[in-house]
Amino acid sequence: MYIIVVGGGKVGYYLTKTLLVEGHEVLLIERDRQKVEVFSERLGSVVLAGDGAEASTLSAAGAQRADVVIAVTGEDEDNLVVCQMSKVKFHVPRAIARVNNPRNELLFQRLGIDVTVSQTEHILKLIEQKIPEKSFVHLLNLRHDELTIVEAHVSGDSKVANKRVSEVEFPVHCVIAAIIRGPDPVMALPSTEILPGDELIIVTHAAEEEMLQAMLSQ
Repeated sequence: MYIIVVGGGKVGYYLTKTLLVEGHEVLLIERDRQKVEVFSERLGSVVLAGDGAEASTLSAAGAQRADVVIAVTGEDEDNLVVCQMSKVKFHVPRAIARVNNPRNELLFQRLGIDVTVSQTEHILKLIEQKIPEKSFVHLLNLRHDELTIVEAHVSGDSKVANKRVSEVEFPVHCVIAAIIRGPDPVMALPSTEILPGDELIIVTHAAEEEMLQAMLSQ
């Protein structure tokens, strides 16, 4: 597999080094000449000096035959340009972008970037999952149509408590995948009653996550 990594910071350097060890053909693009010299000494001839956000640089890197382009610079704007150009101009099958500002993640996904990686968002989600009293936790992003999986705790004061699934007006794109009751999962049938203490595992559209959280927190 031929992989182009754009951005020679610590993330780009160690990512390139790891991919090389795993046997992939990798090219690292970095515009800082001093870094290029250092990385070339450490990694060999797999480092290209240039601006990965420019078409001429990607062309020189052989983007037209790349299987994956990974943009991990410190600037979200550059990462977006790199990925969009790779997909539109060079028809790279898969583009992965580092997102430094979590607020940009949804925008990247809407603009066709295959995978986004937000370190800040990832750390926040890990913290959330370790807080026992947290009543609504984002568990996972899915690939298709900006879907996510969330876990919601049903308190005694929740408006959904003691109601059947069919009686609750969930947002349009929300589906209860399972109800966790004690140690056991329960099928979320229309006639199933939601009880205080239940944990709801819900698949929902990312755009409706806040609406769902507000509803279940009441």
